[in-house]
Amino acid sequence: QVQLVESGGGLVQPGGSLRLSCAASGSIFINAMGWYRQAPGKEREWVASISRGGSINLAESAKGRITIFIDIAKNTEYLQMNSLKPEDTAIYYCYAEVVRSSRPITTYWGKGTLVTVSS
Repeated sequence: QVQLVESGGGLVQPGGSLRLSCAASGSIFINAMGWYRQAPGKEREWVASISRGGSINLAESAKGRITIFIDIAKNTEYLQMNSLKPEDTAIYYCYAEVVRSSRPITTYWGKGTLVTVSS
């Protein structure tokens, strides 16, 4: 069973920075990883994704402030968030697209880490 564990969430003041990490367990082949977030009372929204080769896609709301990078040898991804705003307050969920022989690509999810941006 593949497990994803997020860390790095917490309380930060507006304008501050946080780095989230997400580590996937097991000897697995990861095709891509990424992040979604869900703010209170809102739908879950996609934030960013990165392929094992390093190709990055970012939501419009993330461009210029948020970036994503991956250490494929460690099956770990990172979400670097700068110039944080109160509207970035949300639970951040990581995911990983895992490739296994003779099986379709399977997406696994972390349990989420809370980011609160407030003064």
